[in-house]
Amino acid sequence: YKLLEKIGEGGCGVVYMAQQLEPVKRRVALKIIKPGMDTKQVIARFEAERQALALMSHPHIAKVLDAGTTGSGRPYFVMELVRGEPVTTFCDKAKLSTRERLKLLIQICRAVQHAHQKGIIHRDLKPGNVLITVQHGAEPVPKVIDFGVAKAMETPLTDKTLFTRFEQMIGTPAYMSPEQAGTEAATDIDTRSDIYALGVLHYELLTGTTPIEAQTLQQAAFDEVRRLLREEEPPRPSARLSSFEQDRRTTVAKCHGTEFASLGKQLRGDLDWIVMCAIEKDRRRRYETANALARDVERHLDDEPVTAGAPTAAYRAEKFIRRNRRAVATMAVIGLALVC
Repeated sequence: YKLLEKIGEGGCGVVYMAQQLEPVKRRVALKIIKPGMDTKQVIARFEAERQALALMSHPHIAKVLDAGTTGSGRPYFVMELVRGEPVTTFCDKAKLSTRERLKLLIQICRAVQHAHQKGIIHRDLKPGNVLITVQHGAEPVPKVIDFGVAKAMETPLTDKTLFTRFEQMIGTPAYMSPEQAGTEAATDIDTRSDIYALGVLHYELLTGTTPIEAQTLQQAAFDEVRRLLREEEPPRPSARLSSFEQDRRTTVAKCHGTEFASLGKQLRGDLDWIVMCAIEKDRRRRYETANALARDVERHLDDEPVTAGAPTAAYRAEKFIRRNRRAVATMAVIGLALVC
């Protein structure tokens, strides 16, 4: 591999765009541990990420192509090169409608479901780890990347010891589930933490901000961050939109390619319920699976009753009328004719 340019960097690793020279020539992404950072713990985490990616095969998850160790003993792995932008940035730049954003979210949920079926919890789902790539005028394609803090549900990803310090929070606070902020975060995490992060991503795609704003969390002390994540109840997406000042309302609506009044109307009801179900503080009340979340979004798009919330008979009747406008209109005309 010939390293071409650095395209990403973390605390312990660096990612390069590289040219593979043999057995085939192609552009790839190569991730390697930084010099001097190859401690036992870092190598264990690196190998866990490499193994997590190797277990998965999904069109919306970056593929591992190769792995090895340099002459100096630093491990590396090679992935498909994903040329894209964070999902929120892409949606806003392209002025995607709410419907188009929801279709992307469904695909992201399917990718996360695949990881869960392989026994992998991502633990750091956020816009920067969900890139949108567009090739040759085709439809935008989401790619989930960076399984650097992934956790295996059953079989260990590496035979090396992975140690998480007591009370260490793993993930990005704005997208972190309440249980990830708890004292038992190292052992008491399951797939519903990723469901919560998907709910936060959903919230941001709709409103342009996270349930608890990132700036608030950045300015808070460690214990206050934990309290906010575990106790602060965020407003519904439609209520958050209504709380914005006029300039911000205009900006968010413009990013959706619509008017503010229309955007607020789109969010009230189904989407409020779906998002709030996904980001429930009590994980027992969240969607059980990423597929369940995706399916509810599909129900909303198809004007079917969603499972989130507590739909009334009137709500179900409204959904039926929307799905069967022509038939209902015809029956109404016939009914009026009979009455007359």
